[in-house]
Amino acid sequence: MPATPDVIGHETILAFDFGLRRIGVAVGQTVTGSASPAGVVANGAGGPDWDRIGQLIREWGAARLVVGLPLHLDGSRSGSSALVEEFVAGLGRFSLPVETIDERYSSAEAQQELVAARKRGARGKISKEAIDAAAASLIAERWLRNER
Repeated sequence: MPATPDVIGHETILAFDFGLRRIGVAVGQTVTGSASPAGVVANGAGGPDWDRIGQLIREWGAARLVVGLPLHLDGSRSGSSALVEEFVAGLGRFSLPVETIDERYSSAEAQQELVAARKRGARGKISKEAIDAAAASLIAERWLRNER
């Protein structure tokens, strides 16, 4: 009989692609190393929808939060890095570990993947929300690859 995989240390993560209007969200699993889009959370003048973020954390049983940090090609902070760091600080209210990871090109890469899926007939119209959630999924997958 084959051994059962050891899932001690298994974590569910929620990853975020921060935007001024929407925050893409994805859920990832350390045991599989995979991630899936989980939708978007509203963001605006009043700040992120913290209640919805809390609901998602509870719904998925997240043990860790990962946020994409926008950097320039040379690795230096971009103009929006400070806004993302404010969001990261706000996530502290959930008393979970919060990590950042370089998110360069995640939105463009997500859009390219969705366009390719549409050309194959695998999906219909591509919304901005779908791009944001797919970008969060790419952020989660990058973090998972680095952690494995």
